[in-house]
Amino acid sequence: MIRQSQRFLTQLYALADFVCIQLVFLLSWWLKFQSGWIAFSSPLPFKHYMMWSVAYGLIAIGISYFVNFYTPKRRKRFSFEVLKIIQVHIFSLLLLLSVLFILKEVDVSRSYLFLFLVNNILSISLYRYLVKKTLKRIRQKGYNRQFVLILGAGTLGRSFYTKLKQHPELGYEVVGFLDDYQEKHETKYKHYKPIIGKIDDLESVLNDLIVDEVIIALPLDAHRKFGSIINVCEKVGVKTHIIPDFFDFLPSKPYFDNFAGMPLINVRDIPLDEFQNRVMKRLFDIVFATAAIIITFPVMLASFIAIKLTSPGPVIFKQERVGLNRRRFMMYKFRTMRIIPEEASNTQWTVENDPRRTKVGTFLRKTSLDELPQFFNVLFGHMSVVGPRPERPFFVEQFKEEVPKYMVKHHIRPGITGWAQSNGLRGDTSIEERINHDIFYIENWTFLFDIKIIWRTIINGFINKNAY
Repeated sequence: MIRQSQRFLTQLYALADFVCIQLVFLLSWWLKFQSGWIAFSSPLPFKHYMMWSVAYGLIAIGISYFVNFYTPKRRKRFSFEVLKIIQVHIFSLLLLLSVLFILKEVDVSRSYLFLFLVNNILSISLYRYLVKKTLKRIRQKGYNRQFVLILGAGTLGRSFYTKLKQHPELGYEVVGFLDDYQEKHETKYKHYKPIIGKIDDLESVLNDLIVDEVIIALPLDAHRKFGSIINVCEKVGVKTHIIPDFFDFLPSKPYFDNFAGMPLINVRDIPLDEFQNRVMKRLFDIVFATAAIIITFPVMLASFIAIKLTSPGPVIFKQERVGLNRRRFMMYKFRTMRIIPEEASNTQWTVENDPRRTKVGTFLRKTSLDELPQFFNVLFGHMSVVGPRPERPFFVEQFKEEVPKYMVKHHIRPGITGWAQSNGLRGDTSIEERINHDIFYIENWTFLFDIKIIWRTIINGFINKNAY
């Protein structure tokens, strides 16, 4: 396949979006006014709605250009595209409603506009998903390639090459390496693309070969060369990226911040540090927890009665846990064990066939029904529906010395379920693996990621073979 210019691809995407919007208009018109499924007749003629559909399409395309929605996204997750689609079409509808208000177009059906909005988001998300999947398959077969030159054949450059080879769906091909200290790779790396010159040969190599991006993977002591390398790349018109030699200390998604006019690398990008993300997640928590309490109330009532009739003592078990910003709170659960000293419950793990469990408690723990009172923790703001599971203070003090990056989990609210739990890491499983999953969730949070975790938790079921 002949590689086409980005400008042409941008125009193609814009045209496809516009056509999709007009097809959605026809579908929405039929559903609302012609199908008979919704008892409603239009007070305005078809051509009147058609005019506003064209206007909406132009508005959506304009906003898409404004928010850079048509820039290359081969390195972006599909959830990024979905979020952009939702933003573009909500803003487009709000702008259209403003125009309708100014022109006093009061007879345009608002319920139709809502149907039109939902169908646009669903339809464009579907076709973009199909396009993304198709492009991945095409790239895996060796087409639609972007060509990369790596500066530095040391540990950093080789690591980048290895990672790139593990993701053929991204469609990147390395043309070779430039390095000042090696003319060819060591024997164990002989299958790598060759070293084709020294750093000073960069300009001639860029002129002789097709190169789309240059990756600077040089050690820190070569920092003085970065300026001239970037100048050469910009002179030729090639994009430049730098892999910092201290990347092992950085998370998967570091970002640049600004402090007193100076750029800073933020070593931990946490999406939930953004105010709008926190508000969105908190609103969802309140709505979801309220609905869960209402739906599961009969189950909670039955559990309450069963515990009360079969075991003396309080029905609700309260235990101190460490939450957001290392603040302590009391987490609620249905009591599943006989009354034991508080010190023992705070410092001991439950084990298989634990003699402290009651018969009802064994069932509640296996089915995770003992966790239901934690929806009240969510309403009180101690917890979230999705997040890292909170631990007891005694074990937090122990794990923070033994498990690398353990305390990072306390940057966000703990959850009833999480990415680790939805992958089977519950109960008596590896703490290190759980923390790795928790950190991945913290750094990659999106609203859709939360929905995915909740869905996986439901699909995988609540039976926990590791819950003792």
